[in-house]
Amino acid sequence: MYQVLYRKWRPRTFSDVVGQPQVTKTLQNELTAGRIAHAYLFTGCRGTGKTTCAKILANAVNCLNLQNGNPCGECEICRGVRDGSMMDIVEIDAASNNGVDSIRMLREEASFTPAVAKYRVYIIDEVHMLSAGAFNALLKTLEEPPSHVIFILATTEVQKLPATILSRCQRFDFRRIPPEDIAARLQYIAGQEGASLDEEAAMLLARLADGALRDALSLLDQCLGRSQQVTVEIVNEAAGLVSREHLFRLADAVREQDSAAALSIIDEMHKAGKDMARLCEEFSAHLRSLMLIKMMRDARSLVAVTNREYEQLEKQALTMPMPVILHGMDTMQDALERMYRGVDRRTEIEMAFLRLCCPELDDSKAALVRRIEALEKCTSQAAMVSNQGTKSVMVPQKSIPPETPPAKPVDVEEDSPAANKAAETVQPVPENSEAAAVPAAVKSAAELAEHAVPLEEWPEILQELQQYSHTIASAFRGTRAFVSGSYVLIDSTNEMAFSLLREPSQRNSMRHAIQHVTGKVYKLGPYRPVEEKKQDPLQALAERAEQQGIDVIKG
Repeated sequence: MYQVLYRKWRPRTFSDVVGQPQVTKTLQNELTAGRIAHAYLFTGCRGTGKTTCAKILANAVNCLNLQNGNPCGECEICRGVRDGSMMDIVEIDAASNNGVDSIRMLREEASFTPAVAKYRVYIIDEVHMLSAGAFNALLKTLEEPPSHVIFILATTEVQKLPATILSRCQRFDFRRIPPEDIAARLQYIAGQEGASLDEEAAMLLARLADGALRDALSLLDQCLGRSQQVTVEIVNEAAGLVSREHLFRLADAVREQDSAAALSIIDEMHKAGKDMARLCEEFSAHLRSLMLIKMMRDARSLVAVTNREYEQLEKQALTMPMPVILHGMDTMQDALERMYRGVDRRTEIEMAFLRLCCPELDDSKAALVRRIEALEKCTSQAAMVSNQGTKSVMVPQKSIPPETPPAKPVDVEEDSPAANKAAETVQPVPENSEAAAVPAAVKSAAELAEHAVPLEEWPEILQELQQYSHTIASAFRGTRAFVSGSYVLIDSTNEMAFSLLREPSQRNSMRHAIQHVTGKVYKLGPYRPVEEKKQDPLQALAERAEQQGIDVIKG
């Protein structure tokens, strides 16, 4: 008979347990030193190895040839445990044996000495399901059991256990297994089973398992039933997942407030047989990834995706305001709760995306915060436009001597009134010319750099910028800035940072941070002073000769 993967590959030693070193190392040390407690409590979320470690511990305390805290697997006891013939290890399901009578029977059995092994071990799974009377019946035996009895309690809801039970046990907390460890284990098992598992598919399975290796193995088993070549597409089909491309398109539709596009994508997925509740969960997880990327300097360890997908998430997070993300997460959570109450799932998710794309139709607090943020942004932009003054007038270029060096242009903001003007070469003109009235906003890079003074508040501005955009703040970390008139000139050799700054959302973030710290509105540009042209030595010699009254014949 076929044996499912999570049973076939269940660890038989502590060294094989994945992702729980805080538990396995301690138990191995206690077994090696002979410090065996009479009662243990294993707690943690599902699929993290509680029952597995309980069975290994029950085997190890009775093993005749212990190997560095691990059962040897070869002695009579280990063989009996492996084939299920060992009667001195008893596993009880507290969910179906939760009454007082079951515990009384257990107490009577515990008084008998083991038949073969050294210890009689009772593994009580889901112990939180015991009734109050059953806990009271177990209490005295758990406190002072016979010397040949060991209790191992396992539960996913430790908060439901009485304090009197907790105080009588050695407690071990099982953590969620990191996605990287789950993915590596899945690829190893797939290789042993003669199948291939793509790295991206393994990471997707790990993300879906949410820290539970057993769930990941069950999903892998399901995928192997479809194909021995497991790819991301196979995982999506087996688990009924929404394509990642659809999630990015839905997020773009919400950002652009394109309700028609969002409804069209939902219709595509509904026709493809996708579950609308799963779509809701997946989109909420997608928004959570965007939130983490925006709020943390490096969210790579918290977002269980491939490197390529992480880069896509970073790009989308740059263009997605935080109020929009939070509004989306609140709306998806509310929609999911209503779906489980029996309403039509497609209608519910369509209404949810309509509220996201048209926040004026939503009266929730998150929607109001999003609308207020949009109003503040418009007000700030209007204030900056009004502070920029009159538009600059470009003077037609006059004929100039060929020896006059052209001034280097300055790359200023694309949306500033002087953007296109300052990108051209500006030449000096006579004072009495009509061009003498050129506004000061149109200047070359050399002129701006010549009058620039250091911006002392620049480190504080970068710190403030982290609240708007961690990406831009990280890109300009370690740089300097200067103030020249109405410009803030940034001294950096990182061209990628300036390319990010050309995006309107990132440029507005930089403006807001500067305005918040300095109280003034500035235009942005790079600090690139033009090096002075070295004078010809012969020309310098001729000038000095003329100053001494010596006639110089110029050829």
